[in-house]
Amino acid sequence: MESVIRVEGLVKRFGGTTALAGVDLVAKQGGVLGLLGPNGSGKTTTVRVLSTLLRPDAGRASVLGHDVVAEAAAVRRQIGLTGQYAAVDEALSGTDNLVLVARLLDLPRRVARARAAELVERFGLTEAAGRRVRTYSGGMRRRLDLAVSLIGRPRVLFLDEPTTGLDPRHRNEVWDSVRALAAEGVTVLLTTQYLEEADQLADDLVVLDRGRVIAAGTPATLKAEVGGQRLHVRPMHRADLPLVTALIAELAPGLEPTVDSGGEIIVPGGDSGLLYGVGARLDEAGVTAAELGLRLPSLDDVFLTLTGRAADAAAITEEAA
Repeated sequence: MESVIRVEGLVKRFGGTTALAGVDLVAKQGGVLGLLGPNGSGKTTTVRVLSTLLRPDAGRASVLGHDVVAEAAAVRRQIGLTGQYAAVDEALSGTDNLVLVARLLDLPRRVARARAAELVERFGLTEAAGRRVRTYSGGMRRRLDLAVSLIGRPRVLFLDEPTTGLDPRHRNEVWDSVRALAAEGVTVLLTTQYLEEADQLADDLVVLDRGRVIAAGTPATLKAEVGGQRLHVRPMHRADLPLVTALIAELAPGLEPTVDSGGEIIVPGGDSGLLYGVGARLDEAGVTAAELGLRLPSLDDVFLTLTGRAADAAAITEEAA
């Protein structure tokens, strides 16, 4: 497959802070590349460089064969960008927002209105198209924001944490839109700190941490690298965590359990024998388990293995830009 996005040794500094420390990645045509990592990992900085909003300090990046620095205008003609927060005008209607952007892209008035009508229907906004955006729900605003980014029929779409702050129902609406775009051949680079979102949408993943790539591959490949089943134990009362951890250490001295921020103990390499043994010891100790079972690795497990901390506990200082 053709490489639509190619990044080699990308470096970006903000004063004494290194936001990108030699990032490499490749996105193939018609797929969804998930850029995964906590706040401050370099995701937004990468998107801003690729969309020509920032100049890198070192390395190179190209989109559809065009260098993002030397051929910035050519890159802009081929891409769409949806940032972390909806960038639509709340005082205008949905249709007027779309027509405004179309006119700014030099589309003739009749063509602009036809394109707006097409996108309104596509994103399920027909009934609300004539209403001011301030009356829209969060999910509707994000769908309108996606529609705006598609006015120019981009071949590459950058989505920078598009579902931040949305409830599960509205998040699913955005996910459906992203799947439809990829099915039509649009190459999507999606940044997210939601591991479930990456698992649902991405064909390939690049995991960033503190400005560096710490892993890359398909979701299935990264999970396979982590290993087999894991024992998960969550005591009903957090005060029982030390006791439960000690019991597990006695039953499986060769394994190293970890505890996530939600109070769940995770034991890599657990099997049914350990599961039954832990259950019996908990009964003997009078400890109630809210959860006890075996699960295959998730992207949370991948992140925990790679970074030594769970994703929901991994957020560090917000990106400098």
